[in-house]
Amino acid sequence: MTYCIGLRLNKGLVFMSDTRTNAGVDNISVFKKMNTWEVPGERVITMMTAGNLATTQAIVSILDERTKAAADRSPSILEMPSMFQVARLIGDTMKEEIQSNGLAGQTADSAFNATLIVGGQIKGSPPRLFLIYPEGNFIEASSETPFFQIGETKYGRPILVRAYEPDMTFEAAIKLMLVSFDSTIKANLSVGLPLDVQVYENDRFTICHNLRIDAEDDYYKQISTGWGEALKQAFDVLPEFNFNDR
Repeated sequence: MTYCIGLRLNKGLVFMSDTRTNAGVDNISVFKKMNTWEVPGERVITMMTAGNLATTQAIVSILDERTKAAADRSPSILEMPSMFQVARLIGDTMKEEIQSNGLAGQTADSAFNATLIVGGQIKGSPPRLFLIYPEGNFIEASSETPFFQIGETKYGRPILVRAYEPDMTFEAAIKLMLVSFDSTIKANLSVGLPLDVQVYENDRFTICHNLRIDAEDDYYKQISTGWGEALKQAFDVLPEFNFNDR
């Protein structure tokens, strides 16, 4: 399992993904789940992956090879005129890869499935964020749905829903996402550090910040400890239950 968040702000986009993959509690590995393609000054495209590792790595390899080899460049995400067309191309690529792994074409609920978050900006249009399903279809983030999660989503969702604000700073967004990740990591062994983080500011056409947060990171330790203590304090100040009032 995995956990990834793509967050749309008024200022730009923020991406965060864990790096843990596992095939049982005694077979845990670290793999990067965030990939970025850039043409400085013209486009930035970031993709995060969840699901079958062989499928997601094949998708990344296919997309990457098309950006490098001139003879195999068509269709390439570096040639698509819009982020919508990028999302469609990636969705088609994933659908074809999933089907190619089955004797008669695997369905989306097969062992080869994958789910993707794709976001970025191409010059001439605003930044956009998409969630792509195993079937190849997708939805786009909006003011009503400003963030997407993939993988082990349920533990970290409540804090995102309660605390997200579209005009928050990138620093506040990273703090919020770290709380979401910490809640997930503590609840599910299949999600773990280190975490990859990317920040994209509107109309910059290059990644502004690209960093990795590991278990020894001082700020992450402060967030993890502080959030636990804050929850206990909030619980203690809530009114006490009384059987006599029932």
